[in-house]
Amino acid sequence: MEVIIRPDANAAARLAARLIARAVEVKPELVLGLATGRTMERVYDELAALHERSRLDFSRCTTFNLDEYIGLPRTSPYSYHAYMQRHLFNRVNFSPARTHLPDGMAADLDAECRHYEQLIRDAGGIDLQLLGIGSDGHIGFNEPLSALRSRTRQKALTPSTLAANAPYCGGDVTQMPRRAITMGVGTILEARHCLMLVTGASKADILARAVEGPITAMVTATALQLHPHCQVIVDEEAAVSLQGKAYYRWIFENEPEWAPYRAAQA
Repeated sequence: MEVIIRPDANAAARLAARLIARAVEVKPELVLGLATGRTMERVYDELAALHERSRLDFSRCTTFNLDEYIGLPRTSPYSYHAYMQRHLFNRVNFSPARTHLPDGMAADLDAECRHYEQLIRDAGGIDLQLLGIGSDGHIGFNEPLSALRSRTRQKALTPSTLAANAPYCGGDVTQMPRRAITMGVGTILEARHCLMLVTGASKADILARAVEGPITAMVTATALQLHPHCQVIVDEEAAVSLQGKAYYRWIFENEPEWAPYRAAQA
């Protein structure tokens, strides 16, 4: 795992977007795992700007989102289908046939979960998985005590997750869907490259537990410590509780692989 600290949330999002853009340039047929939430909106703004400014081409890419609420039609403005259309898909040139999210309205939800896993396998697996982190350390909707080898499945959402996500569903927590389909922790770990973006002081303590604490199903993001190619991009506010800050800064300033990104942000 590499932890890279940037000065602020915008700089962190720019770096995450540039890493994704570079992966698309190297492999135009990239299979990209996507996430939702406020933190991701800056990344998607940057990718849209790169598409407009530099003609970054997504037309041959395939995408799989981490999760979707159960019981919300994709036409609902609160669905993750709608979120992705607003923040990314309508702004760049992904082929609609190549973009995938779980169907939270499926008549047989267990069959839908198995089908989603099969779609990922048929695409050759996920090359790069973009991730955020929940206030309790979850990735996707893998709430505390999710098995670290879990697959795409239905999951009940915790009260803290419902409260955190209520602003995206009209602000009324009583109207929030109580369940979601989510990629499992095991599914996420099979991605060839994981990229987690964490910003803001409110995530500082859970970030430190996720990257420097013991591996535990109570904080499913800790499973990323087992991944052979995981990069965690954070801003200074999110980094305040990290014990290894000096070393993480040294990595970005000295490792050759980061030289192009240092020059671009100088």
